[in-house]
Amino acid sequence: MPAEIILQQTPDAAALLDRREQLAGVRSRLAECESELAQLRAQLKAFEGRYLRQVGILYAELDDLEARIAEREVALYDSDSARQRAQEARQRAQETHDAAFGAAREAEEFDPPPNLKTLFRDVAKRIHPDFARDEAEQQHFTLLMARANQAYRRGDTETLQRMLDDHLEINASIAGEDAAAELLRISRQIQHAERDIAALEAERHALLASEIAQLFLDTEVAAREHRDLLTELATSLQEQIADAKYRFEFVNRQINAYGR
Repeated sequence: MPAEIILQQTPDAAALLDRREQLAGVRSRLAECESELAQLRAQLKAFEGRYLRQVGILYAELDDLEARIAEREVALYDSDSARQRAQEARQRAQETHDAAFGAAREAEEFDPPPNLKTLFRDVAKRIHPDFARDEAEQQHFTLLMARANQAYRRGDTETLQRMLDDHLEINASIAGEDAAAELLRISRQIQHAERDIAALEAERHALLASEIAQLFLDTEVAAREHRDLLTELATSLQEQIADAKYRFEFVNRQINAYGR
């Protein structure tokens, strides 16, 4: 009988292959989670912009009118309770105004602080795709750079610092080129990826539970019923604004009538 040639892998080589396959799988899941979360963030941000332009500014106008009415009533009634109502109404109006106009202003004025720029450069020097050793690592570094860019634009120093710490932990603290060292590095990478997946899923759940997400879902339900929920809200607010303007003029007439 012809001799059979049996190729066998050493235990270390088999374990290394298994862990590499496991790492590829968890990195694939991580990429999917990041993509889904990025799409959700973009979707909610676009919807929030529409909401602020169509509805938020009307809430700001209405609350400002209510505050002006309360402030004029101080002149009419001259009481501590009237002054308290006026103070609370003005504070509420300021909060509504900041919510409606503050986000756009902050985006225009965003100037990354020096520590954020330095941290981003430190991360980029270590995870840029040009520094990858093979095609798999290049694909992973490309995803990491996308995550670093998103964190930088959000001013998220915590994520950037964690990425830097992860890199240093894996590449600086684990020396050696043998199979045991490689197994340890891969195991750490799997742990970090699984941790990041859990963090992304937690953030996704938090986003979906936010007020703006709930309103977005309500508008989707309304759209299936051939209704435009934001337009309905805007119409209701415009009616309330018209009523508030009438009440403001009424208070002014009372003040003029009593000579105050």
